[in-house]
Amino acid sequence: MTTLEIGEDRQLIEKFSDALWLERGLSRNTLSAYQSDLRKLVDWLRANRGYGLLLAQRADLLSYLAELTQQGRKPRSSARLLSCLRQFYQYGLREGWVTTDPSTRIDAPKIGRPLPKSLTESEVEALLDAPELEEAEGFRDRTMLEVLYATGLRVSELVGLRPEQVSLTQGVIRVVGKGGKERLVPMGDEAQGWLERFNREARPDLLGARVCAHLFPTRRGQGMTRQAFWYRIKKHAQTAAISKTISPHTLRHAFATHLLNHGADLRVVQLLLGHSDLSTTQIYTHVARERLQQLHSTHHPRG
Repeated sequence: MTTLEIGEDRQLIEKFSDALWLERGLSRNTLSAYQSDLRKLVDWLRANRGYGLLLAQRADLLSYLAELTQQGRKPRSSARLLSCLRQFYQYGLREGWVTTDPSTRIDAPKIGRPLPKSLTESEVEALLDAPELEEAEGFRDRTMLEVLYATGLRVSELVGLRPEQVSLTQGVIRVVGKGGKERLVPMGDEAQGWLERFNREARPDLLGARVCAHLFPTRRGQGMTRQAFWYRIKKHAQTAAISKTISPHTLRHAFATHLLNHGADLRVVQLLLGHSDLSTTQIYTHVARERLQQLHSTHHPRG
């Protein structure tokens, strides 16, 4: 095994990663995970088989996956690895690197899709009421929570919002989501009202004479980070006496679940959430169905 051979594998991984980014617009986190998976496989192949990715056989990949399972790797991680391998070798076929795909006829591990953690409508109301409105930070937090629950934005989309992305006259937010894809999301009257008051009262108080490109600044005049907002939500959840472990993503789940509970069409929810695949949105139908079953069991005379 030579440094040159390892370097060739590394170059192939980089080319594959660049192609995924250009063709599919995958996030940097996903690409980084794929690169890490492939590099670890390269190390294993070189150490145990004496060759790299392009000479790997189906039996090699099966042995590697079995070894990872014995080491305690979770089915979801193994499924991601297999998806990565399939995409790599399909790309290799198109580029002429290989003539066969060794990842074919390898079954993905069965994994149950965990139901997303959500909040009841009364819990959401308690959380929204938790921030102290006498403080500019509290007013900002209340506004952020209102916007998050009204729109179902990802936390990165929320903290990254800029004033020019918000149209208070039309009541919509122009969101730049994963892969640079844009979508228009309606706010609703409640969130729109909080934003108008925030821009008029709390935002100038937070900034003073400073200028901030982000819609939701801190006292330091900088944009709110995901970590800081997560901490603020935990604090407000304690105030609201919510025992569940929640995060900004919990309100995104609540947004989708409550829309479906009230009769929204699944494809509309898909568009609002910015999901590229309807199957990603369908997980919320299970949550809504579970809620309906609970209501039926509680209130129906023969439940």
